[in-house]
Order: sequence, then C-alpha cells, then structure tokens
Amino acid sequence: MGDDEKEIQCLKKMLAKSFEVKDLGHLHYFLGIEVAYGMQGIYLCQRKYVLDLLAETGMLGCRPAATPIEQNHRVLADSGDPVDKYQYQRLVGRLIYLSHTRPDIAYAVSVVSRYMHDPRSGHLDSVNRILRYLKSCPGKGILFSNNGHLNIEGYTDADWAGCLDDRRSTSGYCVFVGKNLVGWRSKKQSVVARSTAEAEFRSMASGVCELIWLKLLLRELHLYNGAPLQLYCDNQAAIKIVNNPVYHDRTKHVEIDRHFIKEKLEAGTLQVNYVRSEKQLADVLTKGVCVLNFSEICNKMGLLDIFAPS
Repeated sequence: MGDDEKEIQCLKKMLAKSFEVKDLGHLHYFLGIEVAYGMQGIYLCQRKYVLDLLAETGMLGCRPAATPIEQNHRVLADSGDPVDKYQYQRLVGRLIYLSHTRPDIAYAVSVVSRYMHDPRSGHLDSVNRILRYLKSCPGKGILFSNNGHLNIEGYTDADWAGCLDDRRSTSGYCVFVGKNLVGWRSKKQSVVARSTAEAEFRSMASGVCELIWLKLLLRELHLYNGAPLQLYCDNQAAIKIVNNPVYHDRTKHVEIDRHFIKEKLEAGTLQVNYVRSEKQLADVLTKGVCVLNFSEICNKMGLLDIFAPS
C-alpha cells in the first residue's frame, strides 16, 4: 500500500526474485467480493454471491421485502418447532460473510445468529425474510469516493433491553473515514444494562476503540491529519455524564467505560457530539426500522445498487 508507483514496482520485482508471483492488475473479484471502478470512486458488492445464494435456497422467485427484518419483531428462543441445525447454521454462516459488504443486513444477521445452537421455524422465517430482502437488491454495495479529506467520525447507538430472551441490549456503531463507511458492528451486549445510559456507554466505548484503531492505522500510513475524532450519540444523558466529573455513585457500574471515554476527551483526541435520533445512522445496526428511515440511512451510509435500473 502506498502512493509511490515507482517504489511499488520495485517491491514487486524484488518479491518476484524470491517468490513465484503474478501481477493481475487492478482487483476486480476476490473471494466473492466484486470491485468496480468509475468516475465516482470504487464500488464493492457481492452480487454474484447473493444470486448464487438465492438460487441455492430456491428463493430466486420469492416475493421481495423492503427491509431485512420487521420493525417491531418478536424473535424468541422458542419461536416454533426445531429445524435442521446443519442447514440453518450453513445458511446463517453465508449471510455472516455477506455482511462484510452489506451493513444493511448486519442487525438482522446478528439476531438470527443468536439461535445457531437451537434453531426453530420462527428463526428460519427471519432468515427467509433476509433472503427476500436480498432479492429486492442483490447488487447493493458500498461506494468509496474521494471527498477531499480523511476525517474520522463514528455513530454509536444502543437498543436498551432489546433482546426479549434475556433483556440484554444491542450495541451498534458505524465508522467513517473521509465520509466513506469503513467499519460497522451490531452485537448483543455481554451483560444486562440497568439503564439506557449504561447501554449507550458500552456502545460508545466500543465505538471509541474502533475510532482509535483507525487513527493509529492512518498514522502508520502517514495519512492522519491530526483532526479530533468525532463521535455522534443520540443519548443526552450519556453525553452529560461523560462531560460532568461530579457524577459518582450513579455511574459506578460504568466507571471503566466512563473514565476511558473521558480520558480521550481531556486529551483532545475525541469530541462527543449529540445527534438527533432521526439522524442516527447506527439505528439500523441496533433495531428494525421503518422502510422510509431504513432507505434514508442506507443512502447516507453510501450504500447503493449500481445494477438497479435508473
């Protein structure tokens, strides 16, 4: 990786003296991920992978769905009768790999992957809902454009007590470099949160770790511009606790996360900003949302389908 074409060519020649290597030129297809180049930038998708998956499961002729999961879904551990565990695990495993370029299905896949040990018919219905959504947009992917800067910013959110089985919350974050989506995650928290602020704190701590990792990576590549990391959260209580050193007994259960985030704030490497809930991009990583919000957030994330008819 580098910006010196002459040095890159010298390195290739040096490697060719010791190893059997072949220069295939620009990347176009790798492990099911398709790469396209255009005036707007570089586009990543897994269209062929999706179509092969739909053909294998017999879902090519299914009725498309507008979202990968229902808005107020009630997926429980005992939803329906037991189904073939091997088939379910294989199908969910393929969806997990697909989520490498499809943050729009990340939350839905995280929900169905919770029941790999004991899949039921209700869980399989949720998997089929994801496949129906993929039928509506098999070529959707991520566009990376040159926006003239490499500022790092992230959005964090948490769905408090969203899991109906054990009342654990779901954390979600998405990270941008130069307005391009480069990282995202949707995961159920390991402990039960006693308040929305606590759930948001745990999500914020995970998001800050990702921001710091990206900062170190850009610094290693001599691309970091020194701008503070920007973190956006829609929970004002969590933001006030971070900025107010007076809280003591109320925050003992999140003391480590609070001190970790506050340390970065005091050092000037991080800025925590409030964002309104309707503009919270991490919403699609923590819960099912309505069609309108889902479509709007996907557009803001840089997700588009270059194969869709104009």
